[in-house]
Amino acid sequence: MTRRKSGPGRGEPAEVEKDDFAVGRPLNRKQVQDMIRRKETLAEADLRGCDLSGVSFDGADLRFAKFAEANLTRCSFRNANLEGASFFGAILKDATLEDCNLEDADLDFAWLDGVSLRGSKVRKAIFPLKKVPLEEIRESVKNGKRLRMDPIAVDDED
Repeated sequence: MTRRKSGPGRGEPAEVEKDDFAVGRPLNRKQVQDMIRRKETLAEADLRGCDLSGVSFDGADLRFAKFAEANLTRCSFRNANLEGASFFGAILKDATLEDCNLEDADLDFAWLDGVSLRGSKVRKAIFPLKKVPLEEIRESVKNGKRLRMDPIAVDDED
């Protein structure tokens, strides 16, 4: 995702201008939707804190993307590659993460109420095991049972 500018004279190297996410600025909802529509990769994209509720990421390349503290309510990630992605503290209420590659993904402190993991690869993924038991995660991967989390108490320090 780079654009090249020609150098001012012959023999000079071309200057490389990087797009927004390559220089560390989080993408916004419109940019994400445009990239999905053009079938561009979102690998390593910075989506921290974005409200992306209801967006379909089906089949997207999201390896090592940063979704920390993003609102991903009712998003669909069917057949997406989420290897190494960070969902730390993200809201994934009623999201669909079916047939995904979630290997090495970080879902710690994520809100996973209503999430389905049917057929996903979850090897080495980090889950909020204090809030969602490992057996429920296995059941969701095996048969698509939606995860359930108890509401967070105001004085809960975990």
